[in-house]
Amino acid sequence: MADLSEGEEEGKLTGGSQQLVVDDDLREMGKKAAWSVSSYKPGNAVLSLRDDNLDTYWQSDGAQPHLVNVQFQKKVKLQLVLLYVDFKLDESYTPGKLSIRAGDGFHNLKEIKSVELVKPAGWVHISLSGNDPRETFVNTFMLQIAVLSNHLNGRDTHIRQIKVYGPRPNPIPLQPFQFTSTEFITYSAVR
Repeated sequence: MADLSEGEEEGKLTGGSQQLVVDDDLREMGKKAAWSVSSYKPGNAVLSLRDDNLDTYWQSDGAQPHLVNVQFQKKVKLQLVLLYVDFKLDESYTPGKLSIRAGDGFHNLKEIKSVELVKPAGWVHISLSGNDPRETFVNTFMLQIAVLSNHLNGRDTHIRQIKVYGPRPNPIPLQPFQFTSTEFITYSAVR
């Protein structure tokens, strides 16, 4: 998996990756969610965030913060958010400062990550892991991505794609390891 980005400081991400590269032990969870946005220009709605086309984009239409809401029917484990943004194409429409929030619903969202993007161009990886090494994911019903500001003091924002990833479930319940060979699976002890 590519690191968060080419140059990363505490809360600052620069660069981006032109190729979408994610660890095999993660799966895309966005297809299980209901997606909504705070506003959009006609022709640039929420569907543009999920169409796998880097030439389309969601464009907000209103006052900041601009919000993307990702709601799940049941609690899910999320580990990584990927955004495709491109300063070269979108200039002042490019997000500059993001807040990633999680909770049970709109009523109790809490910020779990604050990120500043510095002229990003490509897939930007935002890990949802906490400071504690045991906190590798967020267990939540809802994720909200808030665009707090744009580059060059822009008003509206462009985001070309968003993907959310969580850990793959273990295929054998109550088995601490994922065995891959048939022989190991046959002779493994299940508690």
